[in-house]
Amino acid sequence: MQEHIFERMARERNISVEEMRAIISDRIEKGWNDKDPVKREQWRKIPCAGDIPTPDEWLRYAIGRIKNNSQEDLLRRYLNW
Repeated sequence: MQEHIFERMARERNISVEEMRAIISDRIEKGWNDKDPVKREQWRKIPCAGDIPTPDEWLRYAIGRIKNNSQEDLLRRYLNW
């Protein structure tokens, strides 16, 4: 079974998956509320079902952008293709 990227990131940092998700959620919230309108607008391009993207919504968006830009090599160290 393939490990989820959050599991791998957590394992590499010796923290729990919940802690990893909390770190990502915190970063999303900071970006979402950034004082710089250009940065804030970039974060607000992430499609989300609620008021702010979840870590999983952020991940889908990031992977989609990487694939659309033909930069899959950036993911190879984290994912098994």
